[in-house]
Amino acid sequence: MENIEIKNKDKAFILNHALPYIQKYKDKTVVVKYGGSVMENPELKKMVMHNVALLSTLGIKVIVVHGGGKDITEMLGKIGKESKFINGLRYTDKETAEIVKMVLAGKVNKDLVSLLQNCGGKSIGICGIDDYMFKVKKYENEDLGFVGEIEDIDTNLIETIINGKYIPIIATVGCDNFGNIYNINADTAAAKIAEKVKAETLIFMTDMAGLLKDKEDESTLISKIEVNSIDKLIDSGSVSGGMIPKVQHCI
Repeated sequence: MENIEIKNKDKAFILNHALPYIQKYKDKTVVVKYGGSVMENPELKKMVMHNVALLSTLGIKVIVVHGGGKDITEMLGKIGKESKFINGLRYTDKETAEIVKMVLAGKVNKDLVSLLQNCGGKSIGICGIDDYMFKVKKYENEDLGFVGEIEDIDTNLIETIINGKYIPIIATVGCDNFGNIYNINADTAAAKIAEKVKAETLIFMTDMAGLLKDKEDESTLISKIEVNSIDKLIDSGSVSGGMIPKVQHCI
């Protein structure tokens, strides 16, 4: 009996401290970009989906935008195709674009939908191709093949899903007006979606500890930074690879 009373006290303490945050975010939108090792560990995946379901239950509008780079790399390896990255973005030829569509919009997306539903959430899995949600053009800064750049987002489908009390789980694949399939960086898509829906918060989930002064030393974590300091970190090499698009899209 004593142990139960302690647990109840703990619950009361947690709820008391959580209440201001629950009130702040009720009816607000939170975009979660889900990727990295949290997509590989079954227990972590389940924990994340439980938390997403809980946020939704509390009246918070959650949008999950997911990557799946390691699943894509694994599938490419199975067909004997090497993965190539330029400044943290995957080079995507036409064959790779088809693999990306199959893996992200198929396997990864539906696995997450199934898991979230098993955790008590109501979800619908979609991708940027559905209802031409992503208005896509070829990425122009570098030749990355069929890597797309989002010009605009039609949020009608997202809003329809949310208004139906479902959680949208979005795979970052898009197409142009000619039907060409484009791989879209998930960090980019999450940032664009968050901007378009005027989200209260954008959360990047990743296997990196965060923004580091020394990328080899997790004790150099930077918890807050001025926007005008970002370029210096990129130029110095402290921010590199997949962290570059993350910090750029936070800006």
